Amino acid sequence: MFKIIPGIQSYDWGKIGRQSKAATFAEVSIPGFKIEDKPYAELWMGTHDQAPAYLSSDPSTKLAEFLSRNPDQVGQKVKDAFKETTSDGGLPFLFKVLAIEKALSVQAHPNKKLAEQLHKARPDVYKDSNHKPEMAIALTEFNGFCGFRPKDQIVNFLENVKELRAFVENKHVNDLKQATTDEQTRGALKNVFRNIMSASENKIADLTKAIVDRYSNQSGEDVSDENVYLVRQLVLTLNEQFPGDIGIFCAFLLNVVHLKPGESVFLKADDPHAYISGDIMECMATSNNVVRAGLTPKLRDVDTLVNMLTYESATADAQLMDTKSLDGAAGTVVYDPPIDEFSVARVTLSNGKSTEHRALNGPSVIVVVSGSGSIETDSQTETLRKGEVLFVGADTPAVIKASPDIELYRAFVEV
Repeated sequence: MFKIIPGIQSYDWGKIGRQSKAATFAEVSIPGFKIEDKPYAELWMGTHDQAPAYLSSDPSTKLAEFLSRNPDQVGQKVKDAFKETTSDGGLPFLFKVLAIEKALSVQAHPNKKLAEQLHKARPDVYKDSNHKPEMAIALTEFNGFCGFRPKDQIVNFLENVKELRAFVENKHVNDLKQATTDEQTRGALKNVFRNIMSASENKIADLTKAIVDRYSNQSGEDVSDENVYLVRQLVLTLNEQFPGDIGIFCAFLLNVVHLKPGESVFLKADDPHAYISGDIMECMATSNNVVRAGLTPKLRDVDTLVNMLTYESATADAQLMDTKSLDGAAGTVVYDPPIDEFSVARVTLSNGKSTEHRALNGPSVIVVVSGSGSIETDSQTETLRKGEVLFVGADTPAVIKASPDIELYRAFVEV
């Protein structure tokens, strides 16, 4: 068990300066880091080459280098299960803190087979062959796109929002309205989405201007339906951030998920999503593969995105995850998505209480998000304070104590 130095990423969608949890945590955990008046988006806590963690005790040594020399810290079962990512000391997961001031791109992450195909065809864009399922856990109030809305909601918007309707051929609208099976709905929704996302630049410019002008001139009293009002406000906000971008029309197609602190959502491969605002813990398989189609100045790979999506639709509430216990450990809940690469435990302790975590057969990364305390193993004790990041090796039982209160997140893999 030892402290590590995470990496900080300054993307333009991040929160500015001290408003960013990524930055204030980095100030504690990265030696010499000074917060500037610029956006800080992500704190990376893992072995990904783009922003690898280093050992606090030896800042010239990458965590991956240490794990390559000490494979017992990863655990043999995990190394056998994830040979591709662990062969050079890598972890199967990447843990992050995100501070979101404006929306990220409308995107999806390819499944394993597609990731391999994309990497082979376009290694300059898709830099590895791994898939990237990911999970978001809210630290503050959070909003994000996640999956397609139920069919009836999309049909309602197509019938009542003339600018949206102007993108879509009559046949595809009728097919969606008349669909009675899941297969028919998915096929019709794919055609609707293709029409919208592949529209010409001139058409996008004209229709985004038209809807923004119309919505800007409406008062709140003009919209009696609260859900319609919220979508209208989101369209205007997204247009302020990305003027004239086709991605603003995703407000009519994708669920807007609202998370309260501690709530979570799992984003499986081949599902469209985009974070909109808030602070989250994010955990994902170790990859940076992203296929984008809107709300971005980066490459829009529309054909790939349209063809890869599952087009499953559900309500916003259906996207939320349940939690379970970690073998009865006090003050601990576990977010356990339906994939093998990672799970995340949340520990909240107050009034000097403690909790015992059994030995896990894989590695874990801990970040303290509030308060202070300590963590003890059979052979050592480390202090814990907000912003600090620790690595815990495989087969290491630990006792976490609050002093007086603490909240932390622990990403881990167990086979």
